[in-house]
Amino acid sequence: MALISVSDDLAKKSFTSVENKFILKYLPHLEPNSVKVYLFSLYIYQNGLNSYSIEDFAQKLSLSETEIINYFEYLEELELVAIISRSPLEVKILEADNLSGTPKKFKPEKYADFTKNVQNIIKGRMISPNEFREYFVLLEDYGFEQNALIMIINYCVNLRGDKINYQYIKKVAKSFADEKVTTVKRVDEKLSAFTSSTPSLIKIFNAAGINRKPDIDDDKLYKKWTSEFQFEDDAIISCSKYFKAKTVEKLDGALCELYKNKKFDVKEIEDYCKNKNSVYTATLEIARALGVYMQNSAPYIENYVNVWYNYGYSFLCMKSMANYCFKHGMNSFEDMNGFINGLYKEGIVTDQNVGEHIAKLEADDRFIKEILTVCGLTRKPINWDRENLTRWRSWNFSDTMILEAAKLSCGKSNPVAYINGILSGWKSEEIFEAEKIISKQPAYKTANSDPRSERAAAEAHFYELRHTAEDKAEKALRAATSDEIYGDIHRQLNELAIELAFAEIRDAEKAESISGKISLLEADGDKRLKELGINKADFTPRYACQKCNDTGYGKDGTPCECMLKFLSENN
Repeated sequence: MALISVSDDLAKKSFTSVENKFILKYLPHLEPNSVKVYLFSLYIYQNGLNSYSIEDFAQKLSLSETEIINYFEYLEELELVAIISRSPLEVKILEADNLSGTPKKFKPEKYADFTKNVQNIIKGRMISPNEFREYFVLLEDYGFEQNALIMIINYCVNLRGDKINYQYIKKVAKSFADEKVTTVKRVDEKLSAFTSSTPSLIKIFNAAGINRKPDIDDDKLYKKWTSEFQFEDDAIISCSKYFKAKTVEKLDGALCELYKNKKFDVKEIEDYCKNKNSVYTATLEIARALGVYMQNSAPYIENYVNVWYNYGYSFLCMKSMANYCFKHGMNSFEDMNGFINGLYKEGIVTDQNVGEHIAKLEADDRFIKEILTVCGLTRKPINWDRENLTRWRSWNFSDTMILEAAKLSCGKSNPVAYINGILSGWKSEEIFEAEKIISKQPAYKTANSDPRSERAAAEAHFYELRHTAEDKAEKALRAATSDEIYGDIHRQLNELAIELAFAEIRDAEKAESISGKISLLEADGDKRLKELGINKADFTPRYACQKCNDTGYGKDGTPCECMLKFLSENN
């Protein structure tokens, strides 16, 4: 009769398959919890439970997430699994046929003194053969001197007590090995350096209500906070108070947030935290004013509103600018950011200065509308009109003179370009007063012989060329973004481009990660455009002249070859 048999009912049940080689070669040697992790991983994969997270995994096995990761690292050393990604965690199960993956066998007599010393340190429990095996791996594979590893174990026990989990010891030892700290001398130096920061950490922990002793990982974070971020102890304690950070992880996250927002002093931290709710409320109000839907306000707060606040703009002022931007077609955070950066470069920051500037812009738009009406046009002012008005005024023309030129342009095929030509001609003849226009009026009646008319015609011609090319490109982009899938990809790319700009200044590693995401999204976008039958090149204006982009002028302001050719052919 067989040693093991199963009931008929059991035979009908579903099963999780395990390689026989795993059972024969690995099972007798593995740490028990690592077997649980391995078998449960097989179960998740074979039953298609793709939505399982590490949190679910840990909860199901009654282990912590850190323990789960440690066991996966342990299995990876034996080549039973491969950790593909750590954030988010992705693990690939390998075949149990790797010769080098067989658990190593160690001669106990080689480490007799070492094992005796370790057991004397960890008096709260008996150390299992599997645990000793882990220490032997640290000695042989990581190059620790025996006394150096004993010093680390002793440090860990003093910190956590003699019932300490060996996974913690293993984690600390590996962190030392990563820094090439494997000799007695170097371990002693590192532990001494940590001891020097311990009083500060204890003070911070007491203030934050963290009820444990600081360890090496805390020391690493403390060095980051004080050396890299330049926070003083009082500022760190203030941060723990205002952010209610009861764990080191939350405290680190809060300090990272303060560092990004350039808040280092106790008073700055206090003001920042008091204004946090105000920032959130202001962001919602700005979004409403712009007509923007926010699924998650955090990126908008970090990349825009906090930046504007740090420039010195009040929340009331931001809302006023948002209203202006919406009325003038700049109805996105990105567009508003461009508008605000323009003001900031000019030193326009206070509520009064911004109010005066917006009032001036609105007055200019009313004047442009008047010019367009005189010309016989009914459209709204556009940026090109605003650029023209700025240029005309820089030529020292009064609003009265500009209106006189508008009257002369009425009925022309491209009146705004015609105004440009007339004013350019007046400027060359130094005609800046209305009386001089009247005395010179007869000279303008023969359009074909008037150089101002020729220049106006050229301006009109190149405006039409440029406008046609840009309008065609804009329509192509609108057609593509009207597709729900590509529209979403395009929106994400714009948001990531903003994040990348900030990350390139602050965090090179994050910038590299964002660049990778952008590349993947661009590939998805290109694939979708191909499905839609849209050529991405159509998003870029195709100008008739590649030298001047259909402006008629080179970078130095001299007429382009295409302008000279047009004037020659139409003279």
